[in-house]
Amino acid sequence: MDEDATTSNSRAAKTFDPDLIHAIFKLVWRRRAEKSSGGNEDIDVEPAAETSRRNRSTTANASALKVSCELLRIFVTEAIQRSAFIAEAEDATVIEPTHLERVLPQLLLDF
Repeated sequence: MDEDATTSNSRAAKTFDPDLIHAIFKLVWRRRAEKSSGGNEDIDVEPAAETSRRNRSTTANASALKVSCELLRIFVTEAIQRSAFIAEAEDATVIEPTHLERVLPQLLLDF
């Protein structure tokens, strides 16, 4: 049983920090909210009450953050593996940004 706990702890340490991912999500949500509300500053007509958008915060629960962290970990791992394969085919010892640029279109289509 201790071996299972050690394996799960080492696996959890290899993924992204959920607090970091949550902070990134909050930043993106805030920027989108500012972008959508900032475009109509020149118009001074009040919309009807039933058509106005409620101003509520967007949140993510713990399960969604865990899944997002795991998805990002798998995505980054796959990007590195594909880039390493391209670098190895070119007899390079270091993965260059050009290797990532070559695999990124297909990687995005696969995910």
